[in-house]
Amino acid sequence: MRRLMLLRHAKTEADAPSGKDHDRRLDDRGRSDAADVGAWMAQHRHVPDLVLVSAAVRAQQTWSIVTDTMQANSNAISQPLVAELPELYGAGPSQLLQIIHAADTEDPQRLLVVGHNPGLHELALGLIGSGDAAGRKVLAENLPTSGMAVIDFPIDDWNDVSFRGGRLELFVSPKLLKKAAGK
Repeated sequence: MRRLMLLRHAKTEADAPSGKDHDRRLDDRGRSDAADVGAWMAQHRHVPDLVLVSAAVRAQQTWSIVTDTMQANSNAISQPLVAELPELYGAGPSQLLQIIHAADTEDPQRLLVVGHNPGLHELALGLIGSGDAAGRKVLAENLPTSGMAVIDFPIDDWNDVSFRGGRLELFVSPKLLKKAAGK
């Protein structure tokens, strides 16, 4: 069994001071949302063995906040191996699938990809063949900022991840976390 977690970066400023999309930073809501997701991941033990992070500033900041919050909320969480991959920026579903297949060299049980839409959203929709019906319905509309799809595959090798081969275990977003907390 392999678990894939697809996390879209958190909410960002509209424009970067440099004028480059790649340099956009998280805004206040994005920092708060990333912390909420990190706390949730620690609480529910959704801890990756390997993290693949886009080189874009907003993805790097999202992962930094998520991991710091996970550590602050659980002393028992070990640090995963982290790789910054410039090719995650702007990647489509097929390219993202190739990147996931390449994770087989590290052979993690739980892989987290921190990246961007539309590629992550399209990939999630393409990989899911079954699972949480309510989560699938919400995810079909959008993978919002700080949204995460947790997809399980009944495989032993990341090279065997295929479209429609995954089961959506759950979908979580800051909005859903707030709703569950009664906020």
